[in-house]
Amino acid sequence: MATTPVTVRTATTTDVDRIVDTLTTAFFHDPLWGPAFPDVERRAEQAAAFWRLFVVSSLRYPWAMVTDNVEAVAVWLPPGAAELTEAEGAGYEAFVINLVGRPAAEQILAISETFETARPDEPHFYLSLLATHHDHRGAGLGMGLLRANLAQIDALGQAAYLESCNPANNNRYRSAGFSPLAELTMPSGHVVTTMWRPAR
Repeated sequence: MATTPVTVRTATTTDVDRIVDTLTTAFFHDPLWGPAFPDVERRAEQAAAFWRLFVVSSLRYPWAMVTDNVEAVAVWLPPGAAELTEAEGAGYEAFVINLVGRPAAEQILAISETFETARPDEPHFYLSLLATHHDHRGAGLGMGLLRANLAQIDALGQAAYLESCNPANNNRYRSAGFSPLAELTMPSGHVVTTMWRPAR
């Protein structure tokens, strides 16, 4: 598979709005995260607030990576790192309930718990989010960003792990060296494939 050359850099606080916009457009129709925000008229607004929490929190690590103009974003957690701070984690349930209401919140909280429980104990870099802005799909930017990140992770001799929420992406991840690890069934019945890439 041809690799699209991309310029990759570490995200900063000035990128937050553009990162959130990229994530919101990319996941609006995602088979897992789209239905997680069932009020379609408010989906973009609610999802943007949800993604912002994770993006802002991720910036405490130097592993939120973007293409030069934030057309694509990859949020990684280094080995042993928590996705949210202790304070954010303590307030997470209330935040989600306040954002979308209790019925939808129960679905989102169940997704989060399932993902957290499934993460392997073996040290790894965790790809929390990978997305390409809707306006830039099909140019290979997301995969170019992923491959550039994996080269950095390989240089550190570390493994990588992700959840593939859309089965259409599984072969793309395979092409980058990931192999299916397990299948997770969400409350909606949607199946997510976890994938592992050994240290190189």
